[in-house]
Amino acid sequence: MNILVVYAHPEPRSLNGSLKDFMVRHLERAGHRVQVSDLYAMNWKASLDANDSLERHGGERFYPSLESKHAFENDLQSDDIVREQEKLRWADAVILQFPLWWFSMPAILKGWVERVYAYGLAYGVGEHSDARWGERYGEGRFAGKRAMLVVTTGGWESHYSARGINGPIDDLLFPIQHGILYYPGFDVLPPFVVYRTSRVDEAKYAELSATLGRRLDDLWNTAPIAFRPQNSGAYAIPALTLRDDLAPDQTGFAAHLEEAAELATRP
Repeated sequence: MNILVVYAHPEPRSLNGSLKDFMVRHLERAGHRVQVSDLYAMNWKASLDANDSLERHGGERFYPSLESKHAFENDLQSDDIVREQEKLRWADAVILQFPLWWFSMPAILKGWVERVYAYGLAYGVGEHSDARWGERYGEGRFAGKRAMLVVTTGGWESHYSARGINGPIDDLLFPIQHGILYYPGFDVLPPFVVYRTSRVDEAKYAELSATLGRRLDDLWNTAPIAFRPQNSGAYAIPALTLRDDLAPDQTGFAAHLEEAAELATRP
């Protein structure tokens, strides 16, 4: 299989750097083909702006989505964007690896998403009508591919538990897993999260790498997170609100996860 690792940490000798190197070795030894986008080493430009297009579409006002659409459709994107899009098309699975900084991904990785996820590639595709609202949330250009987060954080696991002060880790990662990965069609696997990074000694690292290795070995067998598909009937269109009879007592992120009974009846 072809696997793309998008890696965002500025220090090669960090725990993240070691885990990234471990993943590449482990996957290649298993016979997979691996590419790594090391964003800091690449000096990746994080800001989305008018320079991302070789030829402006509009006038003086910069309209990001329309400029992105024009550049994507007319082969006018900057070369760095095109190279990353080619990697995405090549990949059967994508791993985003990063430290959790201020409750989200590092700015450089967010900038990778903003610039690489062009209009016409990751969004703005498909029919928009009273029956369907685009190819997204379970459909899209990346349908059939898998994705997983490898995340490190200095906080304790209890800090990110259901009643922890930082909020549940699944809630913190929801905008990334549901919005950035599931939106354009990826099957999103449960994340691999490392807590209390400052306390990782040699024994703990050996344990972590062994567990991560097992997750990588099972990359194509692990059940993805059961997000509700948008165009399967669960949501009213075009309002895109969940039907009243589904998860009637739930609101927020958890309402967008299918329940066991629904999964059992899905075609």
